Amino acid sequence: MKYAIGPVLWYWPTETLERFYQQAAVSSADIIYLGEAVCSKRRATSFQQWMELARHLAQHGKQVVLSTLALLQSPSEVKELRRYVENGEFLLEANDIGTVNMAAERKLPFVAGPTLNVYNAQTLQLLLKEGMTRWCLPVEMSRDWLIQLLQQCDAAGLRDKFEVEVLGYGHLPLALSARCFTARSENRAKDDCQTCCIHYPTGRRVLSLEGQQVFVLNGIQTMSGYCYNLGNDLAGMHNWIDIVRLSPQDETTLTEVARFRANEAGEAPLMMARGSECNGYWRRLAGMALEGGR
Repeated sequence: MKYAIGPVLWYWPTETLERFYQQAAVSSADIIYLGEAVCSKRRATSFQQWMELARHLAQHGKQVVLSTLALLQSPSEVKELRRYVENGEFLLEANDIGTVNMAAERKLPFVAGPTLNVYNAQTLQLLLKEGMTRWCLPVEMSRDWLIQLLQQCDAAGLRDKFEVEVLGYGHLPLALSARCFTARSENRAKDDCQTCCIHYPTGRRVLSLEGQQVFVLNGIQTMSGYCYNLGNDLAGMHNWIDIVRLSPQDETTLTEVARFRANEAGEAPLMMARGSECNGYWRRLAGMALEGGR
């Protein structure tokens, strides 16, 4: 089983990103995703700087994947996307069907990201024809659903044609909107947001009337209130999952890779806290549920 560090979904200053990826380069992660995957207004880190970070990681033996926007809204965003698609060096993660089409037109391989609506073998077959080499399943998909889907792929002779990746750690990206929630929380218009999300490096908490953290706002993205953690579910993944992705929460997330590796066979169970972590989707429970925690 391989371990991947997903793209940083928060808006971090370039200096913070550089420090994080310097640490990632010498971490035990096998695959590193990087790039802006949430909002095109987050321009503190340029395309050239992302490419420099990518080359640095590749020199340290990491497989690098460039992540792309999951919500394209303007011609300028499509123009910028084309630079990533045509980078000529690194594999691409497509998080929008338009990106899939752009890669397919150029006959380029790609990773199908978790924001694509892929829930059956027929869709996977279509993506394979377009050039997909890896599929990161939607965050709400359960283990049972995945097993059934992969059995369908096996019957159709597709299973050995792509890798399967699961998001196993981090706040779950649940939805995207044309509106910016973080800007609205500061009474700002989206067109004059001043990229205020950079002041919230781990998002803005949303509490219920009972004080439960139900969501985290991250610009135009709504994320789960609890941190998803499948660290105690790894032993049951070996026949189905090739790669486990950990989404950066802060600069200490890289230490979680070692904890996950140590518990691959269930020999070093992770201690997880109710009220801040969950694994419900994977176990066909309510999303915020935590089974097997403390």
